[in-house]
Amino acid sequence: MRQPRLASVIERRLLVNYRVAPDAAERLLPRPLRPQLVHGHAVAGICLLRLGHVRPAWAPQAFGLRSENAAHRIAVEWDGPDGVETGVYIPRRDSASRVNTWAGGRLFPGEHGRADFRVHETPGRIRVALATRDGDTRVDVTVEPTTELHGSELFGDLAEASGFFRDGAKGLSATTAGGHLDGIELRTDAWRVEAGRMRSVRSSFFEDPHRFPPGSATPDCVLIMHDVPADWRPLPVMPLRRGTRPVG
Repeated sequence: MRQPRLASVIERRLLVNYRVAPDAAERLLPRPLRPQLVHGHAVAGICLLRLGHVRPAWAPQAFGLRSENAAHRIAVEWDGPDGVETGVYIPRRDSASRVNTWAGGRLFPGEHGRADFRVHETPGRIRVALATRDGDTRVDVTVEPTTELHGSELFGDLAEASGFFRDGAKGLSATTAGGHLDGIELRTDAWRVEAGRMRSVRSSFFEDPHRFPPGSATPDCVLIMHDVPADWRPLPVMPLRRGTRPVG
Protein backbone atom coordinates (compact mmCIF):
# COMPACT_ATOMS: atom_id res chain seq x y z
CA MET A 1 0.00 0.00 0.00
CA ARG A 2 1.29 3.44 -0.90
CA GLN A 3 1.93 5.45 2.27
CA PRO A 4 0.63 9.03 2.34
CA ARG A 5 2.63 12.20 2.82
CA LEU A 6 1.66 13.68 6.18
CA ALA A 7 1.29 17.37 7.06
CA SER A 8 1.64 18.71 10.59
CA VAL A 9 2.75 21.53 12.85
CA ILE A 10 5.69 20.92 15.15
CA GLU A 11 4.21 22.59 18.20
CA ARG A 12 7.22 21.77 20.37
CA ARG A 13 10.37 19.78 19.72
CA LEU A 14 13.26 19.23 22.10
CA LEU A 15 16.42 17.77 20.60
CA VAL A 16 18.31 16.53 23.66
CA ASN A 17 21.77 15.67 22.40
CA TYR A 18 24.53 13.44 23.75
CA ARG A 19 28.12 13.11 22.62
CA VAL A 20 28.92 9.43 22.41
CA ALA A 21 32.03 7.31 21.99
CA PRO A 22 32.03 6.16 18.34
CA ASP A 23 32.53 2.48 19.20
CA ALA A 24 29.57 2.52 21.60
CA ALA A 25 27.33 4.05 18.92
CA GLU A 26 28.57 1.68 16.23
CA ARG A 27 27.60 -1.39 18.27
CA LEU A 28 23.96 -0.28 18.14
CA LEU A 29 23.80 0.32 14.40
CA PRO A 30 22.62 -2.13 11.75
CA ARG A 31 24.62 -2.34 8.56
CA PRO A 32 25.05 -0.43 6.26
CA LEU A 33 24.81 2.49 8.73
CA ARG A 34 27.80 3.99 10.50
CA PRO A 35 28.05 6.80 13.09
CA GLN A 36 28.27 10.35 11.76
CA LEU A 37 31.13 11.94 13.70
CA VAL A 38 31.43 15.54 14.88
CA HIS A 39 34.82 16.55 16.31
CA GLY A 40 35.57 12.89 16.94
CA HIS A 41 32.28 12.14 18.72
CA ALA A 42 29.20 10.26 17.63
CA VAL A 43 25.97 12.22 18.12
CA ALA A 44 22.89 10.66 19.70
CA GLY A 45 19.90 11.87 21.65
CA ILE A 46 16.19 12.03 22.28
CA CYS A 47 13.63 13.90 20.21
CA LEU A 48 10.64 14.91 22.38
CA LEU A 49 8.00 16.02 19.92
CA ARG A 50 4.50 17.37 20.20
CA LEU A 51 2.79 17.37 16.82
CA GLY A 52 -0.45 19.14 16.02
CA HIS A 53 -2.78 19.02 13.01
CA VAL A 54 -1.30 15.70 11.80
CA ARG A 55 -3.19 14.54 8.71
CA PRO A 56 -2.71 13.37 5.15
CA ALA A 57 -1.34 16.32 3.18
CA TRP A 58 -4.55 16.59 1.13
CA ALA A 59 -6.82 16.86 4.21
CA PRO A 60 -7.93 20.16 5.82
CA GLN A 61 -6.01 21.19 8.94
CA ALA A 62 -9.16 20.99 11.06
CA PHE A 63 -9.14 17.19 10.71
CA GLY A 64 -5.63 16.80 12.12
CA LEU A 65 -4.62 14.96 15.30
CA ARG A 66 -2.36 16.01 18.18
CA SER A 67 0.11 13.79 20.01
CA GLU A 68 3.16 13.61 22.26
CA ASN A 69 5.97 11.49 20.84
CA ALA A 70 9.55 10.48 21.55
CA ALA A 71 12.33 9.04 19.40
CA HIS A 72 15.74 7.84 20.55
CA ARG A 73 18.20 8.64 17.77
CA ILE A 74 21.76 8.18 16.59
CA ALA A 75 23.17 10.39 13.82
CA VAL A 76 24.33 8.18 10.96
CA GLU A 77 25.70 8.16 7.45
CA TRP A 78 25.65 5.60 4.67
CA ASP A 79 26.70 5.23 1.07
CA GLY A 80 23.86 6.10 -1.29
CA PRO A 81 23.75 5.95 -5.10
CA ASP A 82 24.93 9.58 -5.36
CA GLY A 83 27.42 9.60 -2.49
CA VAL A 84 27.33 9.73 1.30
CA GLU A 85 23.90 10.42 2.82
CA THR A 86 23.11 11.47 6.37
CA GLY A 87 20.20 11.05 8.75
CA VAL A 88 19.35 9.39 12.04
CA TYR A 89 18.83 5.79 13.06
CA ILE A 90 15.89 5.37 15.46
CA PRO A 91 16.02 2.18 17.55
CA ARG A 92 12.71 3.00 19.17
CA ARG A 93 9.79 5.40 18.79
CA ASP A 94 7.08 5.92 21.41
CA SER A 95 3.84 7.86 21.48
CA ALA A 96 0.98 8.72 23.78
CA SER A 97 -1.36 8.29 20.80
CA ARG A 98 -3.17 5.01 20.17
CA VAL A 99 -3.54 6.08 16.54
CA ASN A 100 0.23 6.48 16.11
CA THR A 101 0.88 3.15 17.81
CA TRP A 102 -1.55 1.35 15.53
CA ALA A 103 -0.76 3.19 12.29
CA GLY A 104 3.03 3.40 12.61
CA GLY A 105 4.55 0.79 10.34
CA ARG A 106 1.17 0.25 8.66
CA LEU A 107 -0.21 3.53 7.28
CA PHE A 108 3.03 5.50 7.65
CA PRO A 109 6.66 4.52 8.33
CA GLY A 110 7.92 4.02 11.88
CA GLU A 111 6.60 1.51 14.40
CA HIS A 112 5.66 3.12 17.75
CA GLY A 113 5.42 1.78 21.27
CA ARG A 114 3.01 3.27 23.81
CA ALA A 115 4.22 5.66 26.49
CA ASP A 116 2.69 7.88 29.17
CA PHE A 117 3.89 11.49 29.10
CA ARG A 118 3.94 14.25 31.72
CA VAL A 119 4.56 17.73 30.31
CA HIS A 120 4.86 21.09 32.04
CA GLU A 121 5.65 24.19 29.98
CA THR A 122 6.12 27.83 30.89
CA PRO A 123 7.84 30.58 28.85
CA GLY A 124 11.02 30.01 30.84
CA ARG A 125 11.08 26.25 31.40
CA ILE A 126 9.97 23.02 29.70
CA ARG A 127 9.79 19.65 31.41
CA VAL A 128 8.93 16.45 29.54
CA ALA A 129 8.89 13.06 31.27
CA LEU A 130 7.79 9.73 29.88
CA ALA A 131 7.60 6.08 30.80
CA THR A 132 7.01 3.42 28.15
CA ARG A 133 4.21 0.92 28.71
CA ASP A 134 6.61 -2.00 28.25
CA GLY A 135 8.72 -0.74 31.18
CA ASP A 136 11.87 -0.53 29.08
CA THR A 137 12.48 3.22 28.88
CA ARG A 138 12.09 6.26 31.12
CA VAL A 139 13.02 9.85 30.32
CA ASP A 140 12.82 13.04 32.41
CA VAL A 141 14.19 16.26 30.89
CA THR A 142 13.98 19.87 32.06
CA VAL A 143 15.35 22.65 29.83
CA GLU A 144 15.30 26.43 29.68
CA PRO A 145 15.37 28.51 26.47
CA THR A 146 18.49 30.65 26.02
CA THR A 147 19.70 33.11 23.42
CA GLU A 148 22.96 31.30 22.63
CA LEU A 149 24.31 27.76 22.68
CA HIS A 150 26.79 27.39 25.55
CA GLY A 151 28.93 24.52 26.78
CA SER A 152 28.58 22.18 23.80
CA GLU A 153 31.62 20.15 22.73
CA LEU A 154 29.81 19.08 19.57
CA PHE A 155 28.89 22.44 18.07
CA GLY A 156 30.60 25.82 18.16
CA ASP A 157 27.39 27.83 17.99
CA LEU A 158 23.66 27.63 17.31
CA ALA A 159 24.06 28.02 13.55
CA GLU A 160 26.39 25.00 13.35
CA ALA A 161 24.04 22.87 15.44
CA SER A 162 21.01 23.97 13.43
CA GLY A 163 22.68 23.10 10.13
CA PHE A 164 23.72 19.67 11.37
CA PHE A 165 20.20 18.63 12.33
CA ARG A 166 18.56 20.23 9.31
CA ASP A 167 20.84 18.18 7.06
CA GLY A 168 20.01 15.00 8.98
CA ALA A 169 16.27 15.07 8.29
CA LYS A 170 15.96 11.45 7.14
CA GLY A 171 14.88 9.05 9.88
CA LEU A 172 15.49 5.30 9.55
CA SER A 173 13.54 3.19 12.04
CA ALA A 174 14.05 -0.31 13.32
CA THR A 175 11.26 -2.78 12.52
CA THR A 176 10.10 -5.83 14.45
CA ALA A 177 10.11 -7.92 11.27
CA GLY A 178 13.79 -7.14 10.68
CA GLY A 179 15.45 -7.31 7.30
CA HIS A 180 14.84 -3.63 6.52
CA LEU A 181 14.50 -0.15 8.01
CA ASP A 182 11.47 2.10 7.57
CA GLY A 183 12.29 5.58 6.27
CA ILE A 184 10.66 8.98 6.63
CA GLU A 185 11.94 12.49 5.90
CA LEU A 186 11.06 15.78 7.62
CA ARG A 187 10.62 18.68 5.21
CA THR A 188 9.87 22.30 6.07
CA ASP A 189 10.40 25.72 4.50
CA ALA A 190 10.28 27.32 7.95
CA TRP A 191 13.15 25.59 9.78
CA ARG A 192 14.15 27.47 12.91
CA VAL A 193 15.63 26.40 16.21
CA GLU A 194 16.60 28.14 19.43
CA ALA A 195 19.17 27.19 21.99
CA GLY A 196 18.39 25.70 25.36
CA ARG A 197 20.13 24.92 28.60
CA MET A 198 19.72 21.53 30.27
CA ARG A 199 18.66 21.85 33.90
CA SER A 200 18.32 18.10 34.32
CA VAL A 201 18.28 15.07 32.05
CA ARG A 202 17.69 11.41 32.88
CA SER A 203 17.36 8.66 30.31
CA SER A 204 17.34 4.95 31.09
CA PHE A 205 18.34 4.34 27.46
CA PHE A 206 21.57 6.33 27.69
CA GLU A 207 22.22 5.34 31.31
CA ASP A 208 22.07 1.62 30.48
CA PRO A 209 25.68 0.35 30.92
CA HIS A 210 25.03 -2.56 28.54
CA ARG A 211 24.37 -0.09 25.73
CA PHE A 212 26.75 2.66 26.83
CA PRO A 213 29.64 1.78 29.15
CA PRO A 214 30.22 4.40 31.89
CA GLY A 215 31.57 7.63 30.41
CA SER A 216 30.67 6.76 26.81
CA ALA A 217 27.47 8.90 26.59
CA THR A 218 27.46 12.45 27.98
CA PRO A 219 24.66 15.06 27.73
CA ASP A 220 25.94 17.86 25.50
CA CYS A 221 23.27 20.36 24.44
CA VAL A 222 19.60 20.89 23.68
CA LEU A 223 17.81 22.63 20.81
CA ILE A 224 14.20 23.79 20.85
CA MET A 225 11.68 24.22 18.05
CA HIS A 226 8.23 25.81 18.29
CA ASP A 227 5.36 26.18 15.82
CA VAL A 228 7.06 24.96 12.65
CA PRO A 229 4.84 23.64 9.82
CA ALA A 230 6.32 20.40 8.50
CA ASP A 231 5.65 17.57 6.08
CA TRP A 232 6.69 13.95 6.65
CA ARG A 233 7.47 12.04 3.48
CA PRO A 234 7.91 8.25 3.26
CA LEU A 235 11.24 7.01 1.95
CA PRO A 236 11.98 3.67 0.28
CA VAL A 237 12.74 0.97 2.83
CA MET A 238 16.45 0.27 3.37
CA PRO A 239 17.45 -3.40 3.18
CA LEU A 240 19.78 -4.54 5.94
CA ARG A 241 22.95 -6.44 5.29
CA ARG A 242 23.68 -9.80 6.82
CA GLY A 243 25.65 -9.76 10.02
CA THR A 244 23.61 -6.93 11.53
CA ARG A 245 24.01 -6.68 15.28
CA PRO A 246 20.78 -6.89 17.29
CA VAL A 247 19.85 -3.62 18.97
CA GLY A 248 20.25 -4.00 22.74
